[in-house]
Formats: sequence, C-alpha cells, structure tokens
Amino acid sequence: MIQIILFFVAYVLFLPLTIINFFFVENKKGYFLSSATNLDKFANREFRTLLNKTLITDKGYKFGNIEETISSALGKNEMDGTLTKAGKILVWVLDKFDKNHCFKSIDNTL
Repeated sequence: MIQIILFFVAYVLFLPLTIINFFFVENKKGYFLSSATNLDKFANREFRTLLNKTLITDKGYKFGNIEETISSALGKNEMDGTLTKAGKILVWVLDKFDKNHCFKSIDNTL
C-alpha cells in the first residue's frame, strides 16, 4: 500500500514542483522543452511493454532505451515500415503539430 501512496505523492508533486522550480532557474530558455524531453525519455522506458505491444510489429525497433524519446523510436519504426495501425496514427498526429516530427527526432537529444 505504501508503494501506491508514494507513487501518487510523486505524481501529484511533479507538476507544481516543475513550475515552482522554473522561477529558481537562472537560464529559463528551453526549460519546459527540456522537462518534456526528460518525461518523454522516462515514458519510453517506463511504458516499453505497452508501446512495443501496441505501436510496432514483432520485428520492429523496440521501445525502452532511457536515452531515447518515444518519437525517435517511432521514427525508426516508420523508416523500417514496422508500425502498427495505432503507431501510424500516433505518428500522423505528431506530424500535424510538427511536420516529420518523428523522423526529425531520431536520436536527437534536443
């Protein structure tokens, strides 16, 4: 039970602490992009099983590298033609916000 409580405490505190921390950071340029990239890398590792089962075929490039974003792994699978229908839809949505987003994200540490 304590593990679940700790999970929720960490989850609930993350957003307000991120915003409060912003005011203490001297160089604010790129602060939120950096935070988003770090969350993306964490999600790539944390949700690797779900991502591997739903977004790529069995022969696809696997999610899970903590140093890589989800978009980078999607871009590699897009190039290899190993995206599932759900993976293709996610790439399409991301491309609506930023043209060729996943392709441009391949191994890009921002």
